[in-house]
Amino acid sequence: MGNRRDFLKYSGLAGGSILLPAARSAMGSAHPSVEKSSKGSPLKLRFRPYDLQLKHVFTIANNSRTSTPVMLTEIEYDGIIGYGEASMPPYLGESHQTATEFLKKVDLSSFSDPFELEDITQYIDDLASGNHAAKASVDIALHDLVGKILQKPWHKLWGLNRARTPNTSFTIGMDTPEVVKSKVAEADIFKILKVKLGRDNDKEMITAIRSVTNKPLCVDVNQGWKDRQMALDMIHWLASQGVVFIEQPMSKLAIEDMAWLTENSPLPIMADEAVQTVGDLLSINKVYSGINIKLMKCGGMRNAFKMATMAKIMGMKVMIGCMTETSCAVSAAAQLSPLADWADLDGNLLISNDLFSGVQVINGKITLSDLPGIGVQLK
Repeated sequence: MGNRRDFLKYSGLAGGSILLPAARSAMGSAHPSVEKSSKGSPLKLRFRPYDLQLKHVFTIANNSRTSTPVMLTEIEYDGIIGYGEASMPPYLGESHQTATEFLKKVDLSSFSDPFELEDITQYIDDLASGNHAAKASVDIALHDLVGKILQKPWHKLWGLNRARTPNTSFTIGMDTPEVVKSKVAEADIFKILKVKLGRDNDKEMITAIRSVTNKPLCVDVNQGWKDRQMALDMIHWLASQGVVFIEQPMSKLAIEDMAWLTENSPLPIMADEAVQTVGDLLSINKVYSGINIKLMKCGGMRNAFKMATMAKIMGMKVMIGCMTETSCAVSAAAQLSPLADWADLDGNLLISNDLFSGVQVINGKITLSDLPGIGVQLK
């Protein structure tokens, strides 16, 4: 790991905070040689707000929405542009305003080597507490930039085998039985479905799905269950319905109840809201069976890679997830997917106004390309 860590270090030179123009030309195909000097023109950070429009009303245990605010970022260096994104669903507590305030603070002028990965990400993290999605937008753009300089995708830079990518689940939000059946029909190519539960119609949701498909299911409760015995009884029933794991069944604060539930559950219990960053991992050991890693929670690709590696050392299952995002952030997360036991990388498929093309889902499987960086292009 030491040699790989040294090889992958990068950073930027200098940056400003200005808005992206409304439209941009496609990325150029020419890239400087890796052998060129690390000192070139200053890094230029640009960002602008954007709203993702969802194809369906998205309902989980505690809210519904039809859109998601995101911040799109670019970092340019010697004519090469890296793309990034911050997706900010309500529970993260971030917004266009908070992301703008944070990104205006980012000044990369003190760095002289575009490969100082650890130093620059530490600098970004130290600028302010929280703001994990905004930090992720810079981290993703930097990874994309460096991958393009090296002319390699990040799964190859990490030494990962793209043949090992898992199938991705497709999310079915809470709705009436008729709409749920329609959503299942739309997800025909997917081999596993993710079902949002946590209200008083949980069994109705599962029964509706089971009336039209026998595909494996995973369940995300979003902290919706309040009683641990009721939760355990429900998990036993769900196991009989072909569910393969349960995500965040109870409050992230109910640590003793969660540890008891994990110990007694016939299915793996995955932490989502309960684990945000690398620092949270030790505190949830033995409380959950595994973790759902999301770039928007942990601050980007570098932290996500650390979390996946550490979780595996701890004997925990790893899931790579996402928010509702463009193909930019989803493709960045997908670079990590060969490390995962499960993946939930369908956020770009739930929106109607994606600005990027990137990772593909073919016959339900995440399919990575040889495009450099995070593997995306502007449409």
